[in-house]
Amino acid sequence: MDDLSIFSGNANRPLAAAICRHLRIPLGDADVFQFSNENIFVKINENVRGRDVFVIQPFSTPVNRSIMELLIMLDALKRASAARITAVIPYYAYGRTDKKDQPRVPITARLIADCITVAGADRVLTMDMHAGQIQGFFNIPVDELTAQIIQARYFAEKDLQNFTVVSADEGFAKKARRLADRLDAPLAIVEKRRLGNNSIAEAMGIIGNVEGRNALIVDDEIDTAGSLTQAVRVVHEGGALDIYCCATHGIFSGSALERLRKAPIKEIVITDSIPSPDSALLPNLTVLSVSELIAGTISRIHDGRSVSELFR
Repeated sequence: MDDLSIFSGNANRPLAAAICRHLRIPLGDADVFQFSNENIFVKINENVRGRDVFVIQPFSTPVNRSIMELLIMLDALKRASAARITAVIPYYAYGRTDKKDQPRVPITARLIADCITVAGADRVLTMDMHAGQIQGFFNIPVDELTAQIIQARYFAEKDLQNFTVVSADEGFAKKARRLADRLDAPLAIVEKRRLGNNSIAEAMGIIGNVEGRNALIVDDEIDTAGSLTQAVRVVHEGGALDIYCCATHGIFSGSALERLRKAPIKEIVITDSIPSPDSALLPNLTVLSVSELIAGTISRIHDGRSVSELFR
């Protein structure tokens, strides 16, 4: 690990510090701040010439500032002659804008990928992207981790009986099937439709059986919680007993916390891929750490070992 360095922007420094503790190396020294005119300044305060550098920076709120911090840090490290630079992005924002599905709209997920590459990243390490095809937007290697190992372990230890894994929508069904297989549980799918571009979703019904069973509703992220609470309503009306919800990224924008407090949810499980709200704001919230998983992946990339072995 003598030639390994890890730096972090301001998006999630506690996660970066936890990753460094697992790797038993100090977090790199860098100044990353914003002037009063909103221009971002970065200065790397230690020698990185010829080193293998990882930059921890999820695209969490404020999203656009987090993206710019990463891009400027990548440029600074490239100009400081780092041997290899890996952008570690636990949460990749703009993931929903991954295709041109309306006239005269951008493919912003591709634009961000191009910016990261041009800024100087040699590879990307991310987790549970909204759409798998975003990996193909990069012309550099991309390793996409999944929090399902951690989630499956957590719910297996709870030893829930008579439960069904429920995909929050049809688009997540394939990933939900993998979690159901890990937990040896049946799968159900909530059928929904999205109304316009303002994240409003309407749940129409459920494919599968949840009557008289506990339900675990899964999705990749909880944003405004509109889709999730609609899924909870459908599952509850379908006769489910206790309802659990889990997602990798807890964004909780807009009125999400208010919606979740009112919903009949026994427990909400997310990860620390981005900073989470105070537990007092949501008493049934559990946050699982992905720091050990990311640290193990960084170690394998640095040593040239297989990353896929982590998921066997």
